[in-house]
Amino acid sequence: MKLKSILALFVVSTTITFAQTKQVLIENVRILNHETASLTEPMNVLVNGQTIEKISPKTISVKGNDVTKINGQGKTLMPGLIDVHVHMVFGALTMEQMMSPTATPESLMKEVATGAHSMLMRGFTSVRDAGGPIFPLKAAIDADKTAGPRIWPSGATISQTAGHGDFRTPNERSRRFFGKPSRAEEMGATFIADGRDEVLTATRENLRFGASQIKVMAGGGTSSAYDPIDVTQYTFDEIKAAVDAAEDWGTYVMVHAYTPRAVQRAIEAGVKSIEHGQMLDEETLKIMKDKGIWLSLQNLMDNNDNMDAQRKEKRKPVLEGQDKVWPLAKQLGVKLAWGTDFLFEPELNKEQNEYILRLQKWFTNAEILKMVTQDNAELLQLSGLRSPYPGKLGVVEENAYADLLLVDGNPLKDLSLIANPEKNFIVIIKGGKIYKNTTSTKK
Repeated sequence: MKLKSILALFVVSTTITFAQTKQVLIENVRILNHETASLTEPMNVLVNGQTIEKISPKTISVKGNDVTKINGQGKTLMPGLIDVHVHMVFGALTMEQMMSPTATPESLMKEVATGAHSMLMRGFTSVRDAGGPIFPLKAAIDADKTAGPRIWPSGATISQTAGHGDFRTPNERSRRFFGKPSRAEEMGATFIADGRDEVLTATRENLRFGASQIKVMAGGGTSSAYDPIDVTQYTFDEIKAAVDAAEDWGTYVMVHAYTPRAVQRAIEAGVKSIEHGQMLDEETLKIMKDKGIWLSLQNLMDNNDNMDAQRKEKRKPVLEGQDKVWPLAKQLGVKLAWGTDFLFEPELNKEQNEYILRLQKWFTNAEILKMVTQDNAELLQLSGLRSPYPGKLGVVEENAYADLLLVDGNPLKDLSLIANPEKNFIVIIKGGKIYKNTTSTKK
């Protein structure tokens, strides 16, 4: 299927009702300042194109008529939210939908596009996709064929045989021995790659398609059938192969791993970001702190009665470990990032904002707001020259991307405001384009 026809699959029925202008002037807002953990005095903010051109307490005069003015009424202007561990395709679909013999690309892509639009309307203006057939959706969003957040794509996950990315059904045999790729591989969900040469090829394939970072499965998982949670996956040489290929392209490798053994091997091989890690010990966290390795954590909940018994059992040590890892990693000064990692449970997506509130067990409101904006943005830009959006993110500053939320209230005092975006996010802007505006506007 050609790219043009793939993009057409992502056009959704929802349309933007606000005329786009080159400039947006937001007047009388108090800006969330991460450095002082406070709101500024009333400010005016001029957006020109995709970036913030000027911020001033004084009146900003704008030349020409091509400007949309927004009266902020003293409300809070903050950066767009960032989730650094999403699966835009697999988070929008159930396993039954994906495996259904009646499923068509059209029906699946409609669900995915609707999910991307909903995520943007929840205030998430940037995400890092942690594995899946993401490139057509990203292209459609960038081409304004559909609405959604900026996407840092990993492409297909890279997994060993019997690893966390081996999603073969029982009747699907090994590609190496029987010559036929699995359905998941054909869909662009995963590469089952064994040995240094295959890992190099899989990594380079993802980079060829535009991956901004590489996702490698380095340990057991809870949503995969063949691998116990405690197993270590990939040899040092295999992980090092992915790291070498990624670094040659100026970017990095992120790994799925929970245990100290798997994480320490990945760090020794040169990996820069650990995804999950809820079972880590103090020794491993100290290594991460000393080497500046990111810990991209989630705060999972055991709240799905429909989950099969095997997966529930595999999740137990992960759920038990996260209450220890979050505060210990904070205490040790590990670089922390936050994401949701919803997978094959689209009903959870509407709770994306509420999951942020669960960080209040370990962090102040100011620390949380900084983590889900500025800190997460720093992790995104670890992609360096491979970043698809190389500008400044996660802050409301001059020359930064105009990814902005106007919040009805002060989230520093009441973080629950961000858990109801439909009510409390009265303006949503991404890249200078207004996607929601329930204030009175004038042009």
